[in-house]
Amino acid sequence: MTKLFKNIFSQFQEFERSISQLEEKVLKLEEKINQLIQVERNHLIRIKNHEEVSDDFVYYGRNYNDLTPEKAWKLYSNQDYSFILIDVSDKDFRPLQNIPEAIHVPWNDFPEKFFDFVTKSIPILIISEDGTNSILACEFLVSRGYYNCNNISGGHKHWKGIKLTNVRSA
Repeated sequence: MTKLFKNIFSQFQEFERSISQLEEKVLKLEEKINQLIQVERNHLIRIKNHEEVSDDFVYYGRNYNDLTPEKAWKLYSNQDYSFILIDVSDKDFRPLQNIPEAIHVPWNDFPEKFFDFVTKSIPILIISEDGTNSILACEFLVSRGYYNCNNISGGHKHWKGIKLTNVRSA
């Protein structure tokens, strides 16, 4: 009889372990669903505000937008467009042209020196030397609930302001 109880007890423990694993999976799925809902809400807000949203951005449920240098320059130059511009280039990097509105927080320091912005809905443009660190910064911000992040593809290397300045001074 004792052997029967031990067997039942071990089966009961195995059921408890299985239930715990299922609960963990359900919690992870809930988190994933909540994140996807946040992304969709962000898309709807952008559409409501008449912002240009690419089909790929909506179709693939991307968490942040990759802006071409031309599109980024257009937004940057638009006097009616409110945004925060963050430069996550390395400390030693010196761009050919400084962007006066940029808040410079090097990527290596960004996770530790990150500060909460007043609102999570204002567009955030992020630039780096070549666009690599700005992708990391976008992903970092999205993981903290900022769904209006915009990576400036190509970074300072392809920033339209440099080319326009060079053409005007020639």
